[in-house]
Amino acid sequence: MAEIVIRNLRKEFGSFTAVKGSSFTIADGEFFMLLGPSGCGKTTTLRMIAGLELPTSGQILLDGKDVANMRASARDIAFVFQMFALYPHMNVRRNISYPLVSQGVPRAEVRTRVAEIARILGIEAILDRPVGGLSAGDRQRVALGRAIVRRPKAFLMDEPLGALDAEFREHMAEELRALHDRMGATTVYVTHDQLEAMQMGDKIVVMNHGVVEQWGTPQDIYDEPATLFVAEFIGSPPMNFLRFDAAVPEGATSVWLSGVEIPVPLAKEATRGAKAVLGVRPEHVRLDDSAPYRGGVVAAEYLGTTQIVTLDTPNGIVKARIASSESVHVGEPVGLTFNTQTLSLFDAGTGIALAVERPMRRGAQPRENAHG
Repeated sequence: MAEIVIRNLRKEFGSFTAVKGSSFTIADGEFFMLLGPSGCGKTTTLRMIAGLELPTSGQILLDGKDVANMRASARDIAFVFQMFALYPHMNVRRNISYPLVSQGVPRAEVRTRVAEIARILGIEAILDRPVGGLSAGDRQRVALGRAIVRRPKAFLMDEPLGALDAEFREHMAEELRALHDRMGATTVYVTHDQLEAMQMGDKIVVMNHGVVEQWGTPQDIYDEPATLFVAEFIGSPPMNFLRFDAAVPEGATSVWLSGVEIPVPLAKEATRGAKAVLGVRPEHVRLDDSAPYRGGVVAAEYLGTTQIVTLDTPNGIVKARIASSESVHVGEPVGLTFNTQTLSLFDAGTGIALAVERPMRRGAQPRENAHG
């Protein structure tokens, strides 16, 4: 397997720029997610890594070698598509073995490797069946088997679970992650589903309009989003944004929301003097009748052990994730408190996060983002 390094990667289609100077590193053996909404440039980036698209500029280093201008067939990379792309006239065994046969691998080794992959994927019983009558899950396993049997340097996957129903998709996501862990493969996986990315990925790149907004571990991205876009895109429900007109002064250790002081100590390197947006995750909002900051209950959504309470505040709508045992009533006024150790601040103009002093989590890494 191999490390993949992306440096200043850019792709233009005429006057449209699909990818704008992306840079990030995929470590050897890592399960790496390319995440973002439709049209953000994630699939174009994956296709450039695969060699299916050539970059306008920039470098793609595979195991230390720049492959940006090499053909796909010369890169030793396997690609798994969303729609499986199996050969309908071949049975399962021939579909899986095809890459080895086309490379002239001896028959005995082909049989051994196909049997090994079938055992790993749990499809030994269907090796001699035609692919046309298989379930979506089995067809996905066959597509994975055809990629894995080659033992390439890296696996690239373009929303491979997108055609499955929700329940089976979650099951296959668990299987795919377990398969990755057994093989130790370098895997690059494209998805628009932030829950899938958080569940499966070692690292995540979040893209928007062709730009890498942030990359890092799922927890780093969730706890310390680099931009307003990342904060809103990651999380269900997403981060709450409380807007206020006052600028954050030099040396500030708190902000004021409708006359109520909220401690938010800025780090020394933070940009000060800018108008800001306060960000708080729903699970870090608590209801406290004695709190001076007030809001009115608009709705409550029961989710079993928890409930999502929607509140109308002077600074915007706030959602709180609280225990379902707490009693709330639509229309009643309540007090709100925030876990001040988890708050985020963003520049209202640029959307870029301001540096906030917070306790360092054990094992936390410095935040990586495209905005410095």
